[in-house]
Amino acid sequence: MRSNSINGAMEFVASVALPDPPPLSLSLSKDIFDYDSAKQQAVVVGADVIAFVKGVTPEQRSDIVNASLLAQLVAKKKIANPSSLTEVKQWYDEYFDVLSQIGFAIQDKGFAEYHEASDSFEAHEAILEVAAALLVGTPGALVLIKTTLEALQKMSSNSPWITLFNRESQSANTARFQVSLVDEDENGRLLVALIAFGLEARTALTQVLFFKFHTNDVTLQQHSGKVTINAQVLEAVRDQIAGKLVAYSSNYVQGLPDL
Repeated sequence: MRSNSINGAMEFVASVALPDPPPLSLSLSKDIFDYDSAKQQAVVVGADVIAFVKGVTPEQRSDIVNASLLAQLVAKKKIANPSSLTEVKQWYDEYFDVLSQIGFAIQDKGFAEYHEASDSFEAHEAILEVAAALLVGTPGALVLIKTTLEALQKMSSNSPWITLFNRESQSANTARFQVSLVDEDENGRLLVALIAFGLEARTALTQVLFFKFHTNDVTLQQHSGKVTINAQVLEAVRDQIAGKLVAYSSNYVQGLPDL
């Protein structure tokens, strides 16, 4: 499998093209975020909100953040501004393909229609509903996702975290966003619970995560699954990926305050 080949991963990372980095003036923060294995932490990485349970090492946290950013940038290079759900799914095909090349065991890339029983919903409520089904039997993990979303909800609309997320998740009348929970399984292997959404609205979007939508005004699709990581492959391309992202990280990565 490609995800198990260190040489293949290194060749892939060397070959991928990224979009031009934003101007330095767009840098969101000069603060250095310290990854701490003793804490539950969350990071906004473009349109991805990644939460880490205690015990995941700083190196592993950094690796997964960089993997998500690399995948998003490669997808953005190929499909800069998705204008329909079809293009959003194409964007995610590119995103998942990158992850599968650098050690993530992606089993299923399919998106399913999200159906809401009431006539309105908020995106963060949909995330929690999908997370509850995906993380059944692990209530602590579900609480961490809920805590992370609540932390974002409490922030002002012009906070750097919300500014970054909105900038990267929205494109005219479409949106795409992810929530990822990083944990270890009973054998000590890294495990990512990944929830991804694509949304197409009848009108232009101004906000996504904490905005109430009427179900007849939007079409929402979702993908969720648990992904194992080949840590040896991801570690082998750690420095290579970090080198490609030097000009991007300060524009795309923001650590959230302690949860």
